[in-house]
Amino acid sequence: MKSSSDGEPDEENGKLLEKSKEKGSRNGRVVKVHNQALLSGLAYCLSSCGMILVNKIVLSSYDFNAGISLMVYQNLISVIIVSVLSLLGLISTEPLTWKLIRVWFPVNVIFVGMLITSMFSLKYINVAMVTVLKNVTNVITAVGEMYLFKKQHEGRVWAALFLMIISAITGGITDLSFNATGYVWQTLNCFLTASYSLTLRRVMDTAKQYTKSGNLNEFSMVLLNNTLSLPLGIFLILVFSEVDYLLSTPLLRLPSFWLVVTFSGILGLAISFTSMWFLHQTGATTYSLVGSLNKIPLSIAGIFLFKVPTSLENSASILFGLLAGVLFARAKIRERSQT
Repeated sequence: MKSSSDGEPDEENGKLLEKSKEKGSRNGRVVKVHNQALLSGLAYCLSSCGMILVNKIVLSSYDFNAGISLMVYQNLISVIIVSVLSLLGLISTEPLTWKLIRVWFPVNVIFVGMLITSMFSLKYINVAMVTVLKNVTNVITAVGEMYLFKKQHEGRVWAALFLMIISAITGGITDLSFNATGYVWQTLNCFLTASYSLTLRRVMDTAKQYTKSGNLNEFSMVLLNNTLSLPLGIFLILVFSEVDYLLSTPLLRLPSFWLVVTFSGILGLAISFTSMWFLHQTGATTYSLVGSLNKIPLSIAGIFLFKVPTSLENSASILFGLLAGVLFARAKIRERSQT
C-alpha cells in the first residue's frame, strides 16, 4: 500500500525541509543529520523493494489467485496500525467526516484500481519488467500535466521520456517470459497511477477545506485512502467471486502464508512512513534520485530470486530503461531548479 503513485518520489514536496537541514548543519549537527538521512534512506529502499518482492512471492510463488483480497487485507492492516498510533497520540490524523469522504471518494476509486491492477500485473510479469514498464506512468503524467495544468517540460525531460518508451517496447519484445495478460494489466496500472497522481493534486486542495485543521497530512491520507478502500474492495471480492476461491484454497490454512501476507501489509504501511521520513531528512532532490536508483537493485534481485529466464537483449533493455528513469529524475530536478 502506498500513499502516492507506486511509492514513486513526489518532487512537489520538501523545499522547506531542505532549508531546515541547511540550518541544522550550520549549528554543528551535520553528523546527526547525515546519519538520519542514511538511516531513513535505507529504510525507504528496503521497505519499497521488500513490498514488491513479497507481493511477488504471495502471488506467484504461493500461486495465490485472489489479488483483491490481498489488497483488502493489506489495507486493513494499515488502517488498524494507523488508528492505534493515532489513539496513542503518537501521530495526528483528521477525523473522517461525510463531507471529506464524499470529496475523496472519486480519487479513492482510482487508488483501489491502481492497487488491484498492480497486483494482477505482478502475478504475470517478472519484477524487472514491471519496474521498467512503470516508467510509462511518467510519460502519461507528463502529458497530463501539459494538458491539464498547462505545464511545459524542457527538452531533457522529453528525451528521457522517449528513452523510457523505447525501453518499454524493446523490453516487451525481448521478454522471454512475455505474458499478454500481465502487460494489459500493467498498461492499465500505468494509466490509473498517472490519473491518481494528477487527480490527487486537485482533490487535496478541495479536501483541506473540510478538515478541522485546514490541512491533510500524509497519515490522514493513508487512513482515508485505506479506510475507504475496504468497502469497495469487499464489493469487488464479491463481484469477482474470490469468496469461492478463498473458501477452497488450502493456502489459508498455512501459518507461513499468513505470516508472509501480514508482513506484506506491514511493509505497505512502512513505505508511507519511511518515504515521509526520508523526505523530511533530505528533500525532494535526493528523494527523487534514490527512488529512481532504487529500481536497479530491485530488478536484479527480482531476476535472481525468481529465476527469471532472460537474454542479453532483454537485460540490456531493462538496464536501458532503469538508466532512463535516472536521467528523467535528474532532468526534472534541473527543470525545477530553473523554475
